Amino acid sequence: MSHLVPLSVLDFAVIGAGQSETTALQQSVELAKHAEALGYLRFWTSEHHNMPPVASTAPDLIAMRVADSTKRIKVGAGGVMLPNHAPLSVAERYLTLEAFHPNRVDLGVGRAPGTDGVAAHALRRADASHYAQHLAELDCFINGGFPAHHPYAQIQTVPKGPTRPKLFVLGSSLASAQLAAARGYPFGFAGHFSLDLAVAAIRSYRERFVPGSMARPYAILAANVIAAETQEKAEWIARAGKLGYIRLARGRLGPLPHPEEAAAHPWSREETEAAAAFSASHIAGDAASVGQRLRALIRETGADELMINATIHGFEDRKSSLELIAEGLSA
Repeated sequence: MSHLVPLSVLDFAVIGAGQSETTALQQSVELAKHAEALGYLRFWTSEHHNMPPVASTAPDLIAMRVADSTKRIKVGAGGVMLPNHAPLSVAERYLTLEAFHPNRVDLGVGRAPGTDGVAAHALRRADASHYAQHLAELDCFINGGFPAHHPYAQIQTVPKGPTRPKLFVLGSSLASAQLAAARGYPFGFAGHFSLDLAVAAIRSYRERFVPGSMARPYAILAANVIAAETQEKAEWIARAGKLGYIRLARGRLGPLPHPEEAAAHPWSREETEAAAAFSASHIAGDAASVGQRLRALIRETGADELMINATIHGFEDRKSSLELIAEGLSA
């Protein structure tokens, strides 16, 4: 199919009520195969910890399984939360993945912990204020470039083949956009959390871009999108994610509820308002309406690529959503 920009997937390995963690991980692999058949460009997996609805705690291991099970689609992290990890360890893991699957590995990195404070401490999280320094170290471990006098210059990271994983800076702020621009990296804006700053962030990134690993700026926009056969069904599917958010905000950790449970839930006024605020920038509808809104979003932001994220309970609904999104954008 032909689209205005390439389409990709950001997956959380969502665990739905009544499903096991193993099933969620297996379904992520099957979803990647489905996305590849539909012509999607990338399949990235997030890093989250201590979140019972989400099984994507180790994106590098999921990427390996996805890459082994597919032929073309690019795989990787969306992203590695760099303060949780030593840059050398991240470099070695993704160089290993690249050695097995040349020219198919993406390494998106961000500065958030992807979890709560207690789990972040258990991960022995570094100070996020050193994020820019650790990003530079990661790049040097992967691509070389430490000055001769640097204490890490003597470290040889292996395995290094003829190709390297592609490094992306991810974020949801102007600061992240400006860091990506200053270092000459491709940039991924986390619009699946909120689209409020998307236009300003991508504009700032383009205006400040200094050629580095890329000669020209390249911006990926992630968005939370659910497509179904009808507007009503899309909203019915989306309601489960809203209820899951409400429960998570109240500390009720558990799998993503089924849409039927969400439909039967006695929504209070406070819950309804909180759910509306949470999903204000989410897109849900039939193929035609979703396609129209995404085309407008591409024009408004100037994004070079759209990365689709969706909190959907049923696996068949997840597959169908990707099909209908591609259909809507190619119409």
